[in-house]
Amino acid sequence: MWAWLLFRVAGIVLVLYLFAHIGVISTARVSGHSTLNSAFSMFDHPLFVLLDLLLVWAVLFHGLNGVRILLMDFGVGIERHKIVFVCCMAIAVISLGFFAFKAFSYIAAHHAGGLGGLV
Repeated sequence: MWAWLLFRVAGIVLVLYLFAHIGVISTARVSGHSTLNSAFSMFDHPLFVLLDLLLVWAVLFHGLNGVRILLMDFGVGIERHKIVFVCCMAIAVISLGFFAFKAFSYIAAHHAGGLGGLV
């Protein structure tokens, strides 16, 4: 049940990101280069770096859970679907840990105040 629920949540996060991405790019395209440059400087804020981390989680979870579902559709791992799920999620957690390390290293290197006013 949790895999099903989180699969839907990750899908919703990805759809919301897609609409936000299209909106920002469209606005910047219409308004000019200065608007796009100011948007990019806004995305440098630690809050947006953490939101990017949420996006990475959604992509990893949704993608790897989708691979697990495809494998089960082809009859692979049906008898041991929990083990396949744990393996896919282990890959996701390890990958997310790498991205989290990079994100927090970026925040620490570019923002002297740690989380830049988030805390």
